[in-house]
Amino acid sequence: MAAVRTAAALSEHPLATHAVGECVGQLLEHVGTGADLLVVAVTPPLLGALDDVAGTARALLGPTVTLALGASSVLGGPREVDQRAAVSMFALGTGGAAPPSRPVRLWHHGTGPSGTAPDDDRWDGAAGTLLLFADAHSFPLEPLLDDLARRAPQLLVVGGTASAASHPGGNRLVLDDAAHTDGAVGVLLPPEVGVRAVVSQGGRPVGSPLTVTGTSAGPTGRSAVVTSLAGRPAADRRDEALDPLVGTTLEPARRACLLGRVVDERVVDVGRADLLARPVVGEGPDAGSLRVADEVAVGDTVQFLVRDATTAHEDLQELVGPESAAGALVLASSARGARLFGEPDHDAALVHEALDGAPVAGVVTGAEVGPVGGRSFVHGASATVVLFG
Repeated sequence: MAAVRTAAALSEHPLATHAVGECVGQLLEHVGTGADLLVVAVTPPLLGALDDVAGTARALLGPTVTLALGASSVLGGPREVDQRAAVSMFALGTGGAAPPSRPVRLWHHGTGPSGTAPDDDRWDGAAGTLLLFADAHSFPLEPLLDDLARRAPQLLVVGGTASAASHPGGNRLVLDDAAHTDGAVGVLLPPEVGVRAVVSQGGRPVGSPLTVTGTSAGPTGRSAVVTSLAGRPAADRRDEALDPLVGTTLEPARRACLLGRVVDERVVDVGRADLLARPVVGEGPDAGSLRVADEVAVGDTVQFLVRDATTAHEDLQELVGPESAAGALVLASSARGARLFGEPDHDAALVHEALDGAPVAGVVTGAEVGPVGGRSFVHGASATVVLFG
């Protein structure tokens, strides 16, 4: 693996020109020019200046690939800045010890699941890391991830959706010198750049793992109605798992439980990191059935989970605590932050401290992409931490 250098910077100056100067100065000091990757993010008050911010930083730093986007909040070091004017930057450099990073531009044709032309074979057998930022209104991430899981199982895919605006056409994505309001932009990092990722879904397993013994089709393509678990009505199994929480601090979380599906059925001792957490969205049409926002099949192993602030904190700490890295990019859900934890800076501060002050930057996303059980999925209310080096 190539040795990597990283740098992160955060400026809360309300003038874009001053904010760029502050951030670029910090990146020059720690990484210099010619980095392999530069990631730039701005909050909504500076969204109109994103093109200029990214263009100026690119001109001064000379990275191989530049990605930029707007986000409802940005992270830098142990800080998170929500809605107020802020610029966050992250740079990664290998000093020429790895093959060049490659810019990636994707858009949805409506003719195939991958978001690329049906005859595009560039992803067959691809390896390394794809960091991708998408506009949720115009680019479906889940079909792309399904396609890449088949065509490039060795490819790590991480990223998320832009969160600066909630209406179509309102988000802005920049790839090198071009700005876009739709599709997705990204970078393909070669395998020589060591990248790992952990996904904190914030769910605490309750009860025991269960085998799905009955399902029926859900109302949408990515949903299912689970009729029975381990030979009994699914709702009864849920109640069995959640009843011990009555009278505990987790009792409020019972109202919004999750179902975790084991992605890799070869796992013997199932832990929270093996479970793809999806909401239980309500009762099914048949007595005792549950509607789940996931594709669940007979024979799958599942376990119920609950999510609250304490569990989300412990989960992120458990995942990042044993790690060491030259730097990290945090992709955190807009459902987290002060809304979940009741205080600012939670995810940024925890990751920054866990990595002993290594450079940390990031963005708040509408949805996050990261691996569970050996392949990448789209998540909600999670935090994906991308670790470099």
